[in-house]
Amino acid sequence: MSQPIDFNDRMLSLGLARVSEAAAHASARLIGRGDEKAADQAAVNAMREQLNMLDIKGVVVIGEGERDEAPMLYIGEEVGSGEGPAVDIALDPLEGTTLTAKDMPNALTVIAMAPRGTLLHAPDVYMDKLAIGPGYPKDIVSLDMDPATRVRELAKAGKVSPEDITVCILERPRHESLIEEVRSTGASIRLITDGDVAGVIHCAEAEITGIDMYMGSGGAPEGVLAASALKCMGGQMWGRLLFRNDDERGRAAKAGITDLDRIYARDDMVTRDVIFAATGVTNGSIVKGVKREPNFIETETLLMRSKTGSVRRMIYRNPVSRR
Repeated sequence: MSQPIDFNDRMLSLGLARVSEAAAHASARLIGRGDEKAADQAAVNAMREQLNMLDIKGVVVIGEGERDEAPMLYIGEEVGSGEGPAVDIALDPLEGTTLTAKDMPNALTVIAMAPRGTLLHAPDVYMDKLAIGPGYPKDIVSLDMDPATRVRELAKAGKVSPEDITVCILERPRHESLIEEVRSTGASIRLITDGDVAGVIHCAEAEITGIDMYMGSGGAPEGVLAASALKCMGGQMWGRLLFRNDDERGRAAKAGITDLDRIYARDDMVTRDVIFAATGVTNGSIVKGVKREPNFIETETLLMRSKTGSVRRMIYRNPVSRR
């Protein structure tokens, strides 16, 4: 019997960057054109094509949805050449379809890869999320705390006042009471319209972004992608699945989740080494967007490996032919 092929994260990481870059190139053609579906589909097509060039036995565990909802990059789809290591893949071909369609900041293409069976198969439901950057004691804050207590405990750990804390929250009507309670402590809030993977990543680079904490509910699949990024960059994250009806609880059962109240820490969502790539589509606070010139197209990609903690910012300039 042949031995399993090791997950060679160093060799696979550059290929992963090419996957996210290809999706960014494709979706960039739709920036500002008001067509969210077309932008997303362009990213999906390009990402799938590039994934199938990699020597992996890949399975999409976080993708575009169930097979009957998504013709490509659906949950459970096998990708890659079929040769090489068996891996789990979590992806969002275009995180920020609305941002792209409206030419707003922080649209990204995002993908993570880890050994088979090590990424949480999160169902397509909401997740209550809490994240902080590196350098704090373990479990200094928790989802069981009320929002105001989280702010005060983080401030105490950082030896600052709550007024010095900035919290990133997705701007949604469901977060009105959360926003009010956080502001009651004196903390400031950075509201974002979309893209909570980027919102969580902001916590890991507080010295650049000015954001100390992320909290609020958003998509559970995006929570796994965000946890993958934080595992590479450092920081802590927790997530608890939220269910609105029996259909959503059924999705959890289908994904093999039996404890519906469980709080997942970062390393519960990503149990082993992971590689992560994100490429800018529109300009943002993490990476620059796609830049088109007469003779070339330029992208910036954040490429990370949890095994080494390496974080690379890669500028890729690709010549384009002129007709």
